[in-house]
Amino acid sequence: MLAGLLFAVQDAEDRQGVLAATLPFAGVTVIEYQARLLATAGASQLVIVVSRLTPELLGAIARIGRRGMSVDTVRSAGEASARLHPLARVVALADGLITTDATLAPFAAEGGDALLVLDAGSASPDYERVGGGLAWAGVARLDARRLADVAALPSDYDVQSALLRVAEQGGARHVVLAAGEAGAGHGIERRSAALEQRSRAVMMATLATRPGWFDRWVVRPIAGFVLPPLIGRPGSTVAVTIAAGVAVLIGLGLVAVGYQTVGLFAALAGTVAAAMGERTAWLREESRLASVLAWGIPGATALAALLLGRSIDSRGLSDSGVIVALVLIAVAALVERATDAVPRAIWWATPPACLLLLAVLTMLGMPLAGLILATVYAFATLSAAIELLRRKA
Repeated sequence: MLAGLLFAVQDAEDRQGVLAATLPFAGVTVIEYQARLLATAGASQLVIVVSRLTPELLGAIARIGRRGMSVDTVRSAGEASARLHPLARVVALADGLITTDATLAPFAAEGGDALLVLDAGSASPDYERVGGGLAWAGVARLDARRLADVAALPSDYDVQSALLRVAEQGGARHVVLAAGEAGAGHGIERRSAALEQRSRAVMMATLATRPGWFDRWVVRPIAGFVLPPLIGRPGSTVAVTIAAGVAVLIGLGLVAVGYQTVGLFAALAGTVAAAMGERTAWLREESRLASVLAWGIPGATALAALLLGRSIDSRGLSDSGVIVALVLIAVAALVERATDAVPRAIWWATPPACLLLLAVLTMLGMPLAGLILATVYAFATLSAAIELLRRKA
């Protein structure tokens, strides 16, 4: 059983009377974003150590609870220990920590106590020192019994600091923070003015870790220009979703009436917008919208391929365009199922990558060749995924 331990104790440095955990971040609050990371890692229970229950914190807790997590607020280590199963693995995040799911994922795996650390010389004063020239980088995997150990200490302790000391004295393993994580937005932040910059860095980092080359080399550079002014604004995800939907519909309509190249590139622009919107929705805990966008991308690609095949056949260029398109759709669907169970290689086919291939070859006057080549690409990906599945079995 995996449980999350969060802290909402420290005040913001630039907003009087406001907890750092309730500062706005990527359209939600810091603590909601932390809860989202823990839920993605597999945590079903969340315990929050609080100093006081402000209206902003109560609102954040209510929103977290509505998303299916069990949430308890406590004021001491003893209360926290009583809420947790004694055999639970606990992933603790520091008060005000911003990080990514890639950094958190190793701590959700099985194992003993572990602390994420970095060189104390390069660490800001917000990071707690653990000795040996190291500082705690804000993520820890702990045995639930560590909280009982902290509860036995004098009552004037700080729960987060005392828990860190107990884990360190117990021989917790040190995991060094990867060199690029600071640039990916990782850090403890208690200033609202600096959180906007971190939200941009986290967004870029999540796009960079997507497995496909299309997300890394097409979506990410575009997102670097488009998303920064939108990410912190209310309703921005809906606006991006509407723009994506309009672009896709216009593109599909143009392909249907014979303007193949312009239509395919318009649909491709819509899928790029949808990919950016899906990541933004994930950050902002808009799970339904994220699901719609995630399903919309392959759906738009399938319709574009089918309409392109129909357009090819209607012009008399071939009598098998629709058949090839249907084969492509079927193979792509199998690829999506097969690749869910194995790590994706960067070169593997994804729906937007196939759509880009169709658009480029259609622009070069070879639409049927585009359908055939996209189908061969999908077949190659499926073969590679099946081989990995076979080795895994």
